[in-house]
Amino acid sequence: MAVWDDVVGQDRVTEQLSAAARDADALVTVTAAESAASDAAAVGGGSMTHAWLFTGPPGSGRADAARAFAAALQCVSPDKAVGGAPGCGFCDGCHTSLVGTHADVEIVRTDQLSIGVKETRELVRRAQLSPAGGRWQVIVLEDADRLTEGAGNVLLKAVEEPAPRTVWLLCAPSLEDVLPTIRSRCRLLTLRTPPVAAVAEVLARRDGIESELAARMARATQGHIGRARRLATDERARARRAAVLKLPLRVDDVGGCLKAAQELIDAAAEDAKQVAEEVDAKETEELRAALGAAAGTGSRLPRGTAGAMKELLDRQKRRSTRTQRDSLDLALVDLTGFYRDVLAMQLHSRVEIANADMQDALERVASASGPERTLRRIEAIIDCRRALDRNVAPLLAVEAMTMALRAG
Repeated sequence: MAVWDDVVGQDRVTEQLSAAARDADALVTVTAAESAASDAAAVGGGSMTHAWLFTGPPGSGRADAARAFAAALQCVSPDKAVGGAPGCGFCDGCHTSLVGTHADVEIVRTDQLSIGVKETRELVRRAQLSPAGGRWQVIVLEDADRLTEGAGNVLLKAVEEPAPRTVWLLCAPSLEDVLPTIRSRCRLLTLRTPPVAAVAEVLARRDGIESELAARMARATQGHIGRARRLATDERARARRAAVLKLPLRVDDVGGCLKAAQELIDAAAEDAKQVAEEVDAKETEELRAALGAAAGTGSRLPRGTAGAMKELLDRQKRRSTRTQRDSLDLALVDLTGFYRDVLAMQLHSRVEIANADMQDALERVASASGPERTLRRIEAIIDCRRALDRNVAPLLAVEAMTMALRAG
């Protein structure tokens, strides 16, 4: 299975990346006498370059495409000697790159609200090192949109003057999420939302999910790969989504609006708590062991180590805040999808209904109002998401939205 097989519905992008990987392979297989001259001059030529920017809507698989490209750059398949393309998916270079254990591939993702200057300086330092395996030093930054302004300026210098065998792969939802000075020095690849059928196929093939469930979840998330996988494999996630989609039926009066808003906030907090229970305890115990504390959370820490524990707790708190915001945003995306289906019904569109399991609720809301009110409700949800991005108190933003949904 080639590394590109899991890059769903992005044929044009994979063709470009495959061509670049072939050029990159040619660069690192030149003779030793030629390498010194070619390293500095040829990296920016042809279809290969030192910095790439992968953009696309959530769920488009931009991080998957970046990791696949990283694997193709590190491919050591013997088939290449007889004309095989880089990115076989089976060799040690491909496998370790995809699972995140390759010495020359750094995959950076954050569970915090932002990526700061300190972390970025460490990445820049790593990027100056020569590849341990003699091929490419690849930095995959999955959350380039979360760089602070200061961190972006630190990264800019490294992208402007890259080391000879370093490749930067940046991922962001859109061009506007990256500093203009950085994006102007990157080759842009824009990914699209994958077709629903393609997402269902990869869920069934790669994750072993039953075909009917895979198709239903892919349709419900409108091609968002990660969300479809989670809904298909997590019953609690499906239950929370079902509860969110009942909200439009509960905003008939002011009391119902306020109660629905509080329950939406509580559901997001519960989701964050679930993630924390899975990760925080393990992180805390590992740090205590590293600091030499006795087993058990009640034991005393060695003198002088309280600062390290406080730093971990602060990081866990920031992660919880981001998880809660992300969970709430996903709920709002689901609500937008509900009203999109309502609008399709009201306009007698031939567009496939995403939430077919909510047919009765969709028909009830569609028959009780017109398309103008549905559009205003969709705008209210979008306004709520914007307010949350501006750090408006979540409960106030959601209460304003539910009241707007009631008014239509």
